[in-house]
Amino acid sequence: MTDAEPLLAERLSRAITLAGPIPLSQYMGAANAHYYATRDPLGARGDFTTAPEISQMFGELVGLCLADLWDRAGRPEARYVELGPGRGTLAADALRAMARGGLTPPIHFVENSPTLREAQKERVPAAEWSLDLLGIAEDRPLLIVANEFFDALPIRQLVKTAEGWVERLVACQDTLFLPIAGTRSFDQVIPPALRDAPPGSILETSPASVAILRALAGRLLAQGGAAILIDYGYSGPAIGDTLQAVRGHDYANPFETPGEADLTAHVDFGTLREAAEVEGLTVHGPVTQGAFLRSLGIDARAQSLARAQPDRAADIATDRNRLVEDDQMGDLFKVLALTAPGWPAPEGFR
Repeated sequence: MTDAEPLLAERLSRAITLAGPIPLSQYMGAANAHYYATRDPLGARGDFTTAPEISQMFGELVGLCLADLWDRAGRPEARYVELGPGRGTLAADALRAMARGGLTPPIHFVENSPTLREAQKERVPAAEWSLDLLGIAEDRPLLIVANEFFDALPIRQLVKTAEGWVERLVACQDTLFLPIAGTRSFDQVIPPALRDAPPGSILETSPASVAILRALAGRLLAQGGAAILIDYGYSGPAIGDTLQAVRGHDYANPFETPGEADLTAHVDFGTLREAAEVEGLTVHGPVTQGAFLRSLGIDARAQSLARAQPDRAADIATDRNRLVEDDQMGDLFKVLALTAPGWPAPEGFR
């Protein structure tokens, strides 16, 4: 245990003691801000593994998808942007594949974690960085990638009680955190089809996700380009509690040791799609990650890698299966593409 570990719990405990229970979104935001700022969470020695860390095939195919899209759009000057780029693994693989197609764009990462920025600098030293979308230059179209980015954004949970719908709050006794039902009514914001759900039902919303989606839309409408969003999720709104914590590659209690586990929730692609359409973007999908990667040629790429590295053929097949099979990442993860007016549909959605 580091000296910093208890500080967030103590700070949250003090704030709740002084001001009362806080919304789950505030708790999740504070916990993840601390978590990502203080460690590299990826890989065998971290808490979880993302698709780019499983195999180079993932990033390469995303890069080829963007290069093909750029080519069919007339090869404009464009900028590669990645939101929450992890260690920079996806970008490094994608940029290598893009270069084979003639696309060598300037690179911009949106990243808040000092630890992960250092890892990104090792893999993609030519990148520029900012803390948010405001730091991205406005001089050219954008090719945006967000892989497992939206799932870590704060969510609100509304819970149905005998009295109606209220917000789920986080209370604290000493440093023991627990969710409780608030008292303020939220009946009017519940979709009519869900208002009569049974007591105990939970509806999740993510105002932070919608705000970022709208900001992305504003940039794409003004500058042109496309965005590929990859995450695990569903088409909502729908009833269900998807908040989870992962620590040491295993599930943990989201309300224990805030800031020491990765807190995520399934992404509501239905709401993101609707928000993008309202803003004026053309929306493609979502499709499953398995279908997306198959359409881009993951099977041919796996065979090529296996021929070049016969001693790794079994591992390559295992990695391919993990990325695309329905009982692994292939069905749970979804891919949503957004394009500015006049830009073609990406491969995998045509």
